[in-house]
Amino acid sequence: MRPRSFGFRLGVGLLLLATADTASAQRHHDPFTAEEIEQIRDASWEPQQRLSLYLKFARTRLATLMEMRSDPKAKNRARQTHDALDDFLLIYDELNDNIDTYIDRKNDIRKPLRLIVDADTEFQAKLRALKDAADVAPEEAKQYEFVLTNTLDTLDTSADDHRKLLAEQEEAGKHKKKFEKATGGKAE
Repeated sequence: MRPRSFGFRLGVGLLLLATADTASAQRHHDPFTAEEIEQIRDASWEPQQRLSLYLKFARTRLATLMEMRSDPKAKNRARQTHDALDDFLLIYDELNDNIDTYIDRKNDIRKPLRLIVDADTEFQAKLRALKDAADVAPEEAKQYEFVLTNTLDTLDTSADDHRKLLAEQEEAGKHKKKFEKATGGKAE
């Protein structure tokens, strides 16, 4: 077997390096702390508790974002805003994934859905205020405009979905109650 040329080995090495860089770039940042992950894990079978945790974590990220935005000493505000919005969106997407899971399991999630619908309105108001902030330089806003628009679009769509889902769950709850009353037992 003939030894490979230096150019061939260099090419293979660069290809492997490029593949490793691409793979590491595709890994997503985990927006949760170790403590939050543990709390989520502990609440895995309790829809109300678990969904409430996701709301709490999303609300915390938004509060941290707003505090940073109002801090005149904050450094690299545009990058921090982008990253905080990204974390918020990742948590909010996890909330939606969990809602889908509980719906698929036919869980009654009316109580947490009421909280989620209220939180949607709160989140939309805060993020629209950020988008409409007059004191932000255009070059700064451009650095997080995409993620902010994406987050608002996700919130708007999800808020509609959450309201519809709550209405469906409320209607199903009424029918279940009527069935239990008529049969003198619990509906399966």
